[in-house]
Amino acid sequence: MRVPLSWLREYVDLPATETGRDVQAKLISAGLEVETVDHLGADLKGPLVVGRVATIEELEGFKKPIRFCTVDVGEANGTGEPQEIICGARNFAVGDKVVVALPGAVLPGDFQIAERKTYGRVSRGMICSSDELDMGDDGSRGIIVLPPETEIGKDAVELLELVDEVLDIAVTPDRGYCLSMRGVARETAIAYGLPLRDPALLDVPGPNAFGYPVKVSDPVGCDRFTARTVTGLSPEARSPIWLKRRLQKVGMRPISLAVDVTNYVMMELGQPLHAYDRNLVRGTIGVRRAEPGEKLTTLDGVRRTLDPEDLVITDERGPIGLAGVMGGANTEIADHDATENASTDVVIEAAHFDAVSVARTARRHRLSSEASRRFERGVDPQAAAAAAQRTVDLLVLLAGGTAEAGVTEVVAPTAPRTITIPADHPDRVAGVAYGRETVVRRLQEVGCDVVGNTAAWNAPSGSGVREAGGKDELIVTVPSWRPDLTDPNDLAEEVIRLEGYENLPSTLPRPPAGRGLTGRQRLHRRVGRALAGAGYVEAPNYPFIAEQVFDQLGLDADDPARRVVKLTNPLSDEEPALRTSLLPGLLGALRRNDGRGSHDLALFETGLVFLPGKEQRTAVRLPVDRRPTDEELAGLNAALPEQPRHVAVVLAGAREQAGWWGKGRPADWADAVEAARTVAREAGAELVVRKGRYGPWHPGRCAELVVTADGTEQVIGHAGELHPGVLKTLGLPARTCAMELDLDALEQVGEDTPQAPGISTFPVATQDVALVVDASVPASDVEAALREGAGELLESIRLFDVYENAEQLGEGRKSLAYALRFRAGDRTLTVDEASAARESAVALAGERTGAVLRG
Repeated sequence: MRVPLSWLREYVDLPATETGRDVQAKLISAGLEVETVDHLGADLKGPLVVGRVATIEELEGFKKPIRFCTVDVGEANGTGEPQEIICGARNFAVGDKVVVALPGAVLPGDFQIAERKTYGRVSRGMICSSDELDMGDDGSRGIIVLPPETEIGKDAVELLELVDEVLDIAVTPDRGYCLSMRGVARETAIAYGLPLRDPALLDVPGPNAFGYPVKVSDPVGCDRFTARTVTGLSPEARSPIWLKRRLQKVGMRPISLAVDVTNYVMMELGQPLHAYDRNLVRGTIGVRRAEPGEKLTTLDGVRRTLDPEDLVITDERGPIGLAGVMGGANTEIADHDATENASTDVVIEAAHFDAVSVARTARRHRLSSEASRRFERGVDPQAAAAAAQRTVDLLVLLAGGTAEAGVTEVVAPTAPRTITIPADHPDRVAGVAYGRETVVRRLQEVGCDVVGNTAAWNAPSGSGVREAGGKDELIVTVPSWRPDLTDPNDLAEEVIRLEGYENLPSTLPRPPAGRGLTGRQRLHRRVGRALAGAGYVEAPNYPFIAEQVFDQLGLDADDPARRVVKLTNPLSDEEPALRTSLLPGLLGALRRNDGRGSHDLALFETGLVFLPGKEQRTAVRLPVDRRPTDEELAGLNAALPEQPRHVAVVLAGAREQAGWWGKGRPADWADAVEAARTVAREAGAELVVRKGRYGPWHPGRCAELVVTADGTEQVIGHAGELHPGVLKTLGLPARTCAMELDLDALEQVGEDTPQAPGISTFPVATQDVALVVDASVPASDVEAALREGAGELLESIRLFDVYENAEQLGEGRKSLAYALRFRAGDRTLTVDEASAARESAVALAGERTGAVLRG
């Protein structure tokens, strides 16, 4: 909401020395978000005067139309002679009154005016447009043409009110009354402790039977409808300068007199209005819900198909407007340059529509307007009659019209809203002792009627006189322009903000003892730290995906990951589903970074995935007027998808950089597997890594990540190098690797309590063994056999070499070399004991995998 300071002063007698910055500080202290103060005309310097175009000579031989004009500016130029000016605009003629910047003037943007020779003539000044004076859009798209009665030589800076200060206020949804000069003036008057001249206090005639016929079929959607008629408007009447300038300052474009007046009153009182051409309205004006299939062409020229929930204004032909949003083109006011088509009789509508209905209609049709913004946030229903009267008065004054005696007012009776509040409630909310007197005074300042127990007010201290069983309560009647005040906390907020948020004491909260992070949260943090320490960079992504990504990842048609939860109102129509895997987002981040020149990448993410069941159910809408029952909550939870937390990494480029220390190496599948092992160590879980095959991973370079829960093996993820076809489809670097596993499943089998390593005083016995197996035998199978065959004496086992040579080992054979560490907790092992354990391990490996000792 843009608020010109000059306009604001009409309703509040601010001190003459108060600047826009001063008012801004006061309003911010009262709780309004005043973002900026614009200083209009701050860099404008005269002489800027009114002139009359005396002659126009069209200059030939130039690429664009050029006119040599003489303009009578009276004695403003010191000589009384016509001013010679070159101008390229063509929207003015001889005899028109225009704004002239004389030599020495400085226009906005430090544009200095001086005599200069151009197009073969000398131009002594400039004929100005609204853009050049930074006035805003006036609809002329050219030179400012002033009314014929404007005095020649008059100071145009004063005439056009070019110097002013405008406050730009970001009005929050609960302060809709501040979308008007009346509302901001009320806040200003309270902030300064000054009286308010309420522009809505007008003498309004009562309703009678002679007004324009109106029928409201939906009193819930429209609880008040006022109609007034003005006839005999002059076709030549135009909006005066002061009216246009005020609309421009608040950010609106002047259009025509009747429309400008309705817009002006809306900005003044906050009540949206609409003017219908009476000659185009057929029969009774009605208010009802739209019928299926009805259509309406709105003032913006768009033909819209209406929804049965839309509230519409109708005549006997059908819809003529979207209630509270925008009028229809079939009853549009015609007030243009062609005066023979101008509307001379108008019907003024001032109504109060349901906020929710207007908001839904505006969003449904993607049609936000100044009217809908106000109705959505709450409009004073009591202001409708005053706004209609103000509109009628202005039309009669400015267009020479006649106000018909008929007044139509259809009202659905409603009782004023009252709230019972303990007198000390604001004190308890703020932690400040305001006192009853301050609470009552502040509530009255915002327009509330406050009634209490007079006996309790006047009772002497210690008399024990209290109302309602010992409670000192206030009965507060909320003003009609404050629909946001609905409960005691709202009233407490009013007292607190007017007393000053800056006066609230600062108190540090005391957290209850014994509450810290949950085990799940601790694991999440440990995993993040461990991966970051391993060189990975966290890259959180939005949890939305497109379903075609499953084809790009090469998932089978019956893969459970293809079952997704689709959003009814997604942020992007291209990604309407919730993710079932972290990989699409991470791979997209890797692709974007690689495309921007970062080729050595290691990214990770931890986050929720959403796995719906085979039978998806729609959650019921819970009630808002009571606490949902346990059964309703259970039904809601049952309809939600399973949401486990996953962890994933992606790698590309160099894992170790080359330098003086060595050649470095590229990232490969083993790094992805090691990331999974790092996560498992943080969870205190034993992770089995074995050969696997799934979706986007390369069939020969994919590891299956397995844990054992309750004696049953469970696959919780995969790691390895991605398939070349997937890399090509997604535009990823060659040899990109990835890992993803279910972190919640890992947590369930893990040990949250840290286990200190056992330290033995006895020496370790190391035995190396090299086994030759078929190339197709996984190293994990050989390791498992060695571990089981070695027995309890085996402390650790490590694969330290893989060797393949057809000449020495044979075709399709490989050598796996392991280091076995043996130790006993109560003695020093003999060579025979260590050798026996080694031989037992080799024997079991040979039995299970066909391994034989090398050489």
